[in-house]
Amino acid sequence: MPTFSKMLRKTVLIVVLGCAHIQAAKIECVAGCGEGPLGGPAKGAKLIEPFGVDFDQQGNWYICQYKGQKVSKVDPRGIITLFAGTGEKTYGGDGGPAQYAELNDPHSLYIKDKHMYVADTRNHRVRKIDLKTGIITTIAGTGEAGYSGDGGPANQAEFNGTFDLALDAAGEKLYVADLNNRRVRVVDLKSSIVTTVAGNGTQGVPKDGAEAIKSPLVDPRAVVVHSSGNLYILSRRGNALRLVDKKGKIRTVIGPGDIRPDMNGPKHLCLDLQGNIIIADSENHLIRRYSPKDGKVVTIAGTGEKGNRLVADDPLKTQLNRPHGVYVHPSGALYISDSNNHRVLKMTSWQ
Repeated sequence: MPTFSKMLRKTVLIVVLGCAHIQAAKIECVAGCGEGPLGGPAKGAKLIEPFGVDFDQQGNWYICQYKGQKVSKVDPRGIITLFAGTGEKTYGGDGGPAQYAELNDPHSLYIKDKHMYVADTRNHRVRKIDLKTGIITTIAGTGEAGYSGDGGPANQAEFNGTFDLALDAAGEKLYVADLNNRRVRVVDLKSSIVTTVAGNGTQGVPKDGAEAIKSPLVDPRAVVVHSSGNLYILSRRGNALRLVDKKGKIRTVIGPGDIRPDMNGPKHLCLDLQGNIIIADSENHLIRRYSPKDGKVVTIAGTGEKGNRLVADDPLKTQLNRPHGVYVHPSGALYISDSNNHRVLKMTSWQ
């Protein structure tokens, strides 16, 4: 028999039988659409599994290439160059220029003001790059896979798979999806102290209304901080979206059986300009939108079938292949890391 909390979710969430009609939406490939080298147009460049994307205040944008072991920079003219990483899958370079540093399967990046934060996943670190000087340092993680260090300096703490990052509105707290530790941790950027805000290290489905730090989690793959102050956690193998409120209580807002099709290995999420949650539903090859206001879930891009067909005037007829990143530009444009198609797509006029 379903629990009361699950029945309550079902009264809020609309079962998705179809897709959203997005009038006049456009979609185009803006990077990774060819086999060209760095130093030329991003549209014609070759990318290797793009995951993270973010934007600075000067009109540049950046692409984290998971298996490319690098971060590329696209300037306002559309020219792509190397920003960080040599392409070698290892660790090194702290204290020097980021373009000579080594990364190990970086999954995501986050830019705030003059700094870029990189989830250097297999190095079990969070690295910071000064956007002006290009110098890279480690701000969290020792490089050893493990769990330790809460209450102390983040760069002396152990993490196990740093998969995603998010900052609060004030830019003071950096949230880290510490996936293999089944926890979400937060680094206070002023004090450098790290603490856990969700997950007790065990694998399982948390009980609605329980304390987040005493609850189990299933693969916390991505996080985002809502303007309301709530923390959203995307569960990869759990195929769920969970919320931690300002009191530290956790509940599931989308779980298996709540929508059709169920989420399947979702990998990333972000906020749109209206405060909705955009989800990269990777193994379904879809991009979906969840509204915290009314609980509705709709598909906004993808057909549900793996492929590379691009239909410029219809995102719902455009095929995706395991998208791993979604990012909304301040203009409202949605950037999609269409990872296994090795391209980045840009969607406009969709809201």
